[in-house]
Amino acid sequence: MKICVVGAGAIGGLIAAYLGRAGHDVSVVARGAHLAAIRVKGLTLIKGAERFTLRCRASDDPAALGAQDYVFIALKAHGIAAMLPRLGPLLGKDTAVVPAINGIPWWYFYKEGGRCDGQPVDCLDPGGAMLRALDPARILGCVVFPAAFIAEPGVIQQTTDQTNFTLGEPDGSLSGRARALADAMTGVGMKTQVTPKIRDAVWDKLLGNVSFNPLAALALLRMDQIMARPKLVALAREIVLEAMAVGAAYGAAFPISADERIDRARRLGAGKPSMLQDVEHGRKMEVEAIVGAVVELARRAGVATPTVDRIYALLAARDASLGASAQ
Repeated sequence: MKICVVGAGAIGGLIAAYLGRAGHDVSVVARGAHLAAIRVKGLTLIKGAERFTLRCRASDDPAALGAQDYVFIALKAHGIAAMLPRLGPLLGKDTAVVPAINGIPWWYFYKEGGRCDGQPVDCLDPGGAMLRALDPARILGCVVFPAAFIAEPGVIQQTTDQTNFTLGEPDGSLSGRARALADAMTGVGMKTQVTPKIRDAVWDKLLGNVSFNPLAALALLRMDQIMARPKLVALAREIVLEAMAVGAAYGAAFPISADERIDRARRLGAGKPSMLQDVEHGRKMEVEAIVGAVVELARRAGVATPTVDRIYALLAARDASLGASAQ
């Protein structure tokens, strides 16, 4: 397969390295020191004692890389809008675009089938500009479960043992393009399932992000430090319960309880949630995709989310204080 990863940072770099190691024709879009290092030394993935370096085409200009079979978007949510109009040269007649991103995606209501079908998520896509910039029929939903970080330019450190993904069509169909990509990803060590309910997977991942990411960023604590503080765990539980109520209002099903979801988060040990890493590096956080969109969807559905609302206000203030451009 011919695959381009747009945003070869932590998760994008991980995806590129796994697929490239198996012999797929992989290229990456990156920038700055990270791009320079990839061009000179290759893209290196470290997982435990294992270390692999991929030599691949790398550019800051999608036009230099040509049409692809699949295009992964692995940018921060707030960096996607500016990139979408630039994807044209990567798109052939049947190219699928796979947003491997955190939080509620901008395409959430595309073919959702409910009362908001086809509408934009306003806090992510004001006026629907993103839905117009990229034909949403190209989109193949993706939920990312592994964690990683950029250890140094050109080097990705995977911090989870498992490398699981979930793919799904926005309309719930079980398409050939989804199965083909899932087979390719599973075949290279990224265990990937295809689901007819991709939004359920979005909410499952979001429960952890909407609760622990903001707490880590606001309290400047790792996961193990949060878990050692019962009052913070109780606060996380309130957030999870409110988010579950919002998801349920849109038909999402949750296979585990709030307490079970929190117990699952304990397995991250001393990990640093992405928002904490952003604060430490002075980078803009994914406030709207992870928290703001939950607030917006709650208001649309008439669901009360007092704890999430307060966390959103605090987090937005912390984000504004960073004064950084989108990464």
